[in-house]
Parts: sequence; C-alpha cells; structure tokens
Amino acid sequence: MPLDHDVLRDLTKLPPNEAWSLIICETKDVMAKPVSMQEAVSEIAKRDQEIGLLDHFLSSVGWDLWREFSNVVPKTSERLKGWQKEPFDAKAILVLDCLSLRETPLLLKGAEAHGFTIHQNEVFASELPGETTEFARALGFSNRGQLQSNGAHNDYFPDFHTESVNYPWRDCAGLVDTSKNWFFWHHWPDDKVHEDASAGAGLVNILRDAEAVFESDGFWDFAAKLAKGRRLVITSDHGYAFTGTFMDVDGAVGNFLKEKFSSGRNTDKLGEIGPYVPPVVLELDGISGMRQMALGRRKWKSPGGYPVLTHGGLSLLEIVCPFVELSKTEARA
Repeated sequence: MPLDHDVLRDLTKLPPNEAWSLIICETKDVMAKPVSMQEAVSEIAKRDQEIGLLDHFLSSVGWDLWREFSNVVPKTSERLKGWQKEPFDAKAILVLDCLSLRETPLLLKGAEAHGFTIHQNEVFASELPGETTEFARALGFSNRGQLQSNGAHNDYFPDFHTESVNYPWRDCAGLVDTSKNWFFWHHWPDDKVHEDASAGAGLVNILRDAEAVFESDGFWDFAAKLAKGRRLVITSDHGYAFTGTFMDVDGAVGNFLKEKFSSGRNTDKLGEIGPYVPPVVLELDGISGMRQMALGRRKWKSPGGYPVLTHGGLSLLEIVCPFVELSKTEARA
C-alpha cells in the first residue's frame, strides 16, 4: 500500500515544523488505535509495516527533515521536566525502558480494565540517538543506574524518590513507600528486546510479552501503588526498530554501513558519511555531542547477524515515545 497521496503532497511542501507535526500525528493515529486482544499481535505487526511507509519517505525523499527533528519535535525529557512542576499534590513517573508506540494500545486497554482513568495519551521524542544514557543525561542524571536505591537527586526532580531495577512487578510494588513523589525506571521491555534481538520472531515475542504484562494484575498492582495519592505518568526513554522488514543493503553500501556501525545503529566516531544520495548515514548533534546514525529501515550483513530488534538509529518507532498520564481512585468499602 503506497503512502496516501495527500499526505505525501503535504510532506513535500510543508515547512519542517508542520511536516513533522503531520508525521507525528500520522504515527500516533496509526499506532494508538484500540486493538482487540484476540488479534493484537497481528494487528500491531501490520501497523508497524504501515509506519514503514513514512520511514521510507524520510529515508528517500524527505531525509533532510531529520536535520530539524530535534528543533521542532517536543522531547519526552522536556515534557517530564515541565510536568513535574504541575500542581498535583503528588506525582509518580514510571519509565519503561524501550517501550514503543506499538505497545500503547495494550497499555491503554490494560489501564482501563484495571480501573485507571486516562488523562493524557500523548507522543513525544527521544533524544538523538535514541539511547538510554542520552535520555538519562537529558533529565540531569549521569545514567539509569544512578536512580537505584534513591541515589539520584537534581534540580529537575529535587524531591523525587528514585529507583531503577528489573525486578518482577510484585517485587517492584514492595519497593514503593510513602514518599511524596516517585521516579521509577524499570528495565522492561529493554531487557526483553535485547534477549529476543536475534530471534526471527522477535517482534511477535516482544508483543506477546507486552500483551501478557499489560493484562497482568502484577503490573497494575505495581502501577496502582505508584498512583496511590499521586498522578502517574508512564513513558519511555526510546523505542525500538524491527529490522525484519528493513531493506537489505548489499555491495558497497552494505560494506560501508558494516564498517561504520558493525551491528549497531550509531557511532561517535565521526568520519565520512559516504557519497550516497539519498544518504544512508546522517551526522546530527545530540546531548552527548555529534553522532552519526543509520538512516531509515536498512539492515546489512554484520558479524553475528544484524539484530531483529534494535535502537539508536533514525526510524520513527525508535525515536517517537508514548506519554500516558493516569490516575486511580481507590475503591470505597
């Protein structure tokens, strides 16, 4: 199915801020639609392919739009720093590492089924590149691990109790005490993404796992503990790319990408970005300085095989993140 003619026409004519606004809206509209649990995995996989049409545009005709991405698309980090100043009595932030827009309808359905009220379902951008440490630094932390055992305090989140673990959900609930504000960074689904990175059915595996998590009482009991007396935001540091449908790159281009990135998607070792038009690599400025990033839905042969699930490059579901605001009213006896 080709990209809608009207959308394609607008994207080639609009200024960068309006073009990105349209791209983000289209991405959210496709990915966040309700989905039945019986057909969730197959439906979300189809949506991933649909977003691939926008990725193809951004890596072929509209690649120059990436140069303005960080300037015009609001970032999750900035939204969180602003949100923590809003006049709620108490607040909780739950970062689910590597959660993508694919999982949003599963999250929303699970929240409603477990008695949560959804106040916002928004979309914001990761840092460039879409990596954990870059997001942590944008929030004023040195890294994700700094949050463990209430080890991180800064001017952005001065009175937040912090934690960063990969425990089972019920164990996480046991860590949440009566501190007024909470910032909890859980390593799921990132650990699961890396675990299934080389599996041919990697996307199906991660979606089935997300389906089980967002149907489970364990996760929502943990979320309810965070939301007790607090307004809760669930968000992520970055998403991930499914390379099972990326364009295979052979010959000189493939060798160039393999030499530059190996099995990764970005590097801080700056050098030639190649003579290719449209480009296959872009050099952009991020919070940690200039980085070179793989552009679009491409994969190439690399030692050990290119991972099926990965992040750190320039495709939409790597760098567009969910931001869901929730509350839970305690049931009366």
